[in-house]
Amino acid sequence: MLATVRFVPVEFLTDEQAEAYGTFTEVPTRPELERFFFLDDDDCDLIALRRTDTHRLGMAVQICTVRYVGRFLGEDPLAVPWEAVEYLAG
Repeated sequence: MLATVRFVPVEFLTDEQAEAYGTFTEVPTRPELERFFFLDDDDCDLIALRRTDTHRLGMAVQICTVRYVGRFLGEDPLAVPWEAVEYLAG
């Protein structure tokens, strides 16, 4: 069975807003880190299934990126502000 790809309508956005959709446009503030970059028990259970520390951190970054920007990291999985990675690694 073929998957159906659905795109979010962006006609109401400016070109700049549409291009920035789903990406980090600035470094999250400390309150934003505390609000969006947290891991609950379910997150920790899912992350614990990963083999290495690197994979576990990557999974944590993906989970929190979805919370913050509304989607998983796409073409560039390193397009995350280092402050967010350090916050999760701590």
